[in-house]
Amino acid sequence: MEDRKVNTIAAISVVALVIVIIICRVSLKLSKAFFLICGASIAVILAVFSCILIRQRYNKRRRKLESQIKSEGRELRIEYSFLRKVAGVPTKFRYKELEEATDGFQALLGKGSSASVFKGILNDGTSVAVKTIHGEERGDREFRSEVAAIASVQHVNLVRLFGYCNSPTPPRYLVYEFIPNGSLDCWIFPLKENRTPRRRCGCLPWNLRYKVAIDVAKALSYLHHDCRSTVLHLDVKPENILLDENYKALVSDFGLSKLVGKDESHVLTTIRGTRGYLAPEWLLERGISEKTDIYSYGMVLLEMIGGRRNVSKVEDVSDKSRTKWEFFPKIVSEKLREGKLMEIVDKRVVEFGGVDESEVNRLVCIALWCIQEKPRLRPRMVEVVDMLEGRVRVEEPPGTRMILLDLLAVDEDPADNNNLARLLTSVSSHVDCTTSNYSLGSTILSGR
Repeated sequence: MEDRKVNTIAAISVVALVIVIIICRVSLKLSKAFFLICGASIAVILAVFSCILIRQRYNKRRRKLESQIKSEGRELRIEYSFLRKVAGVPTKFRYKELEEATDGFQALLGKGSSASVFKGILNDGTSVAVKTIHGEERGDREFRSEVAAIASVQHVNLVRLFGYCNSPTPPRYLVYEFIPNGSLDCWIFPLKENRTPRRRCGCLPWNLRYKVAIDVAKALSYLHHDCRSTVLHLDVKPENILLDENYKALVSDFGLSKLVGKDESHVLTTIRGTRGYLAPEWLLERGISEKTDIYSYGMVLLEMIGGRRNVSKVEDVSDKSRTKWEFFPKIVSEKLREGKLMEIVDKRVVEFGGVDESEVNRLVCIALWCIQEKPRLRPRMVEVVDMLEGRVRVEEPPGTRMILLDLLAVDEDPADNNNLARLLTSVSSHVDCTTSNYSLGSTILSGR
């Protein structure tokens, strides 16, 4: 726009000078004054043309230099972005970038109590999962915790964090790599009618279930033992285990994770995990440690073996008009003593065939070791990996008492879908679990 203005002024000036020369020629004839005015006007016209020519050459060189600098800058940004990805350093995205990548946050992959996940495609063609964290105080804590924990760890069995988008007020956004086959719960539990149609699902065969068990164990072993600071996940469950295109397991969602120094053995924190996977010591406010994750891992193993939830409602045999809560780990423990482990294996997997009974026995024993009531009896994740891969012999776990605890006082009305009538867990026989302990656990879990 500026060049056009300058050219217009120059053209007007030249035309005006030409008109002056013509007027002087008519009025002054060929006098000395005419030649002076004509010479001065021609000099000015030449000067104007010279300035225009010089300016054009200057602008041409300037545009070429700007284009070169812009191109180099683009290459540097691409290289910088590439190096950040290789190094695992999260990129800070603008909200507009994420809005465009997700097409206005349309493709919903999943939704939880405080977060939603959408599929998106970045400008460079990378498929991502954008996690939107809602809520005020809780959302901010989860956001800070996830960025701090995930950005500091890199492992083949952990979901990569590509970047984040922070703002003074919620929601906040985390950008993960997109995992095509979704979460493990879609592949081990029977299909439900209310399952989100966009999510892929099926029945995972036995060999892949065993492989997933090893993958998750390696991821947790890395978090517990190979990081500079011990990372506690604190929400290990099938929904937080993703499967890639080759059905390799990747552990995700560090929203509840805790960074613990190597010299710390226990950490006190508010109970915020998922009911059914919480270790007894956490419920009884005795602090958490890496053994808390190991308990949750053991519960996940049992669900992978049986293809069912550890806590479920079943028909009451004595009164078919009523239902009761059933604790699957207790059934597994009884079948192990009876030598009938194949009865508890997911029937869909048994029909497919390829189930190795020795592997079933190994997984069951490892799972029961992991859910021991006393944390000191549970193996470390390094030892679990060794047992899964056959480098260490798996001993039969000791017998334990598995007691049903009514931790939540809720209405037994089946229409009340927002409450879980009872929570099942294990409590050691030597612990004096008084009613006040249970009331305290109930208060914490129900948020009262």
